[in-house]
Amino acid sequence: MVTGIVSTIGQKCKRCYSCVRECPAIAIRVEGGQAVVITERCISCGHCVKVCSQGAKKILSDKEKLMEKIIPTKKAVAIIAPSFPVSFPNDYMKFPAALRKLGFTKVMETAFGADLVSKLYTEYYEKNEGKTIISSPCPAIYNYIEKYFVDLVPNLATIVSPMIAMGRYLKSTLGNDVEVVFIGPCVAKKFEYQDDDVADAIDAVLTFTEIKELFVENNIVLSELENEKLDPPYSYFGKSFPLTGGLLKTANITNDILEKEVIIVDGKEKVEEIIKDLAENKINSKFIDILFCEGCINGPAIESDLNYFSRREKVIKYIDENLSKVDKNVWKSELYNSRDLNLERKFTPNDQRRPMPSEKRIKEILALTQKYEKQDELNCGACGYPSCREYAIAIAKGLAEEDMCLPYLVEKLEQAYDELKETQTQLHNAEKLASIGQLAAGVAHEINNPLGTIMLYASMLKKEVETKVGKTQSVDDIRMIIDEANRCKNIVSNLLNFARQGKLKITSVNCSNVITDIVRIINNKPEFKDIKIQLSDFTTVNSIEADVDQVKQVFLNVISNACEALEESNHKFITIKLTNNEKFIIVDVVDSGCGIDEDNIKKLFTPFFTTKKIGKGTGLGLAITYGIVKMHKGDIKIESKIGKGTRVTIKLPIKNSNHPL
Repeated sequence: MVTGIVSTIGQKCKRCYSCVRECPAIAIRVEGGQAVVITERCISCGHCVKVCSQGAKKILSDKEKLMEKIIPTKKAVAIIAPSFPVSFPNDYMKFPAALRKLGFTKVMETAFGADLVSKLYTEYYEKNEGKTIISSPCPAIYNYIEKYFVDLVPNLATIVSPMIAMGRYLKSTLGNDVEVVFIGPCVAKKFEYQDDDVADAIDAVLTFTEIKELFVENNIVLSELENEKLDPPYSYFGKSFPLTGGLLKTANITNDILEKEVIIVDGKEKVEEIIKDLAENKINSKFIDILFCEGCINGPAIESDLNYFSRREKVIKYIDENLSKVDKNVWKSELYNSRDLNLERKFTPNDQRRPMPSEKRIKEILALTQKYEKQDELNCGACGYPSCREYAIAIAKGLAEEDMCLPYLVEKLEQAYDELKETQTQLHNAEKLASIGQLAAGVAHEINNPLGTIMLYASMLKKEVETKVGKTQSVDDIRMIIDEANRCKNIVSNLLNFARQGKLKITSVNCSNVITDIVRIINNKPEFKDIKIQLSDFTTVNSIEADVDQVKQVFLNVISNACEALEESNHKFITIKLTNNEKFIIVDVVDSGCGIDEDNIKKLFTPFFTTKKIGKGTGLGLAITYGIVKMHKGDIKIESKIGKGTRVTIKLPIKNSNHPL
């Protein structure tokens, strides 16, 4: 049983979805913001390791197994991938010495295993007429086919990889008790050596990354070591296996550019394309030489800063330096002596495909992220999937979460921010109103008594002066005192109303009737005689649960303000529209007045703030209105533009949950 090769380091995963985007097998599911590898779906290609900028992907390590169980046996043999000059470009001939210092008794080329299987590929190619053959040295490829393109499993060449071939060769020549350790750039090899069909060949697999870590942990510095040769047997053209087309070179299969029977494919994108085309019978070539990476020189654990071309050049240089040193007679003899070695294997379908969801289900999932029409699908790829539809399909298959759509999350975040900002504003206003309310109650109480005295004695003095001298300037002055005292009395009355907020007497209130009565009163006021008020009632609800007196005050304040805003307007027009939804009665009061400056709109519910002329208002009307509406668990908003008029929208709940009738 193969264990999970790649896993996620939770604390490092930053929800970037790069691994989701790049995984060819859709084997990564985001759970709670963490990109979790689904073991049974993973093909161990290691591509997610390459693309993860945070280092949040962890590869199953055999370091502990090597140092604690294999090295102590004194029978550890290292077989190194022919791409090792790429990983150790300046000291690659010192690499064997470093491995021996680590504890390996022998260090050999895995490439000899490529020489062993090359003849089989030549024979396989020649005898399988009329069948498209897919090469099988790359475990990521055959794993991908076994799990997601099961109909292509019979097309896989039933030949072991060079690693397995070399492992079986060593077990047969050195004894089964020898511990064979493969060292290379491939993550998928960790999967392959545990595969039940070939589990007899290799005892551990380490990447170049792991070996470098072991060198550091054991104070092994390559630059301080001498150049050393590898142990025989030496490979011939098998050294070219890590290069694209290397298998064909080793097997002496032609790969001329005009040769239609042979196709060479490397790299994730091309691999996905050709396997899909093969599954759909769009390709009829006889042989497909295929590697998941761009050659093994670009494996996920190659551990090299060189670019592709420099890597290729390093391997070719190594081949040129060592090919002429190989004694072909000895090489042929080793191959001949291994003629009875079993280098075949079988491949078994392991179908991991999940059923395609219905079109109805896909549309339901798309709707969750506000995608109802084709034009709503941005296909931005931020979720890690190539399109919104693919993302919805992944959710339906249980391979993705609903909170992976970045544009939708940004929109939700903006909405949440706006709601939070509004809530903070409301809380600030509520705290301010509460403080001012306490102050207002005390001030009103203290002022009422002396104010009553002033009004009483001013009235008595006015009568006395009128009786003695008639209408004079003194009478007008006294009348001014009385008028101003009355104005103070109104302010005090408003302060008391403001302070008493919080006490509701809930009854059934017909908002339409309340507003109709207020409009009738306003129409009878001489100062508002030129104003036309249009009332439209579109409600389907007759009444709400509210405090009738306070609701009257709300609408009286708002409609009166609208009328006063029309004082200098040529067109004096007010529309009042009543509508409702399931929860609220909504009243829109729109005037054609002078409008309110944007900066002042934020201050309108602040006590004692007013835009009216001196002597025309106290600045308490809207503050009181705001408090009443909020006590009813409703909402009030004001929209206005200078010269365009003002819209006040009041929402009052139909049912008052705190005060059931």
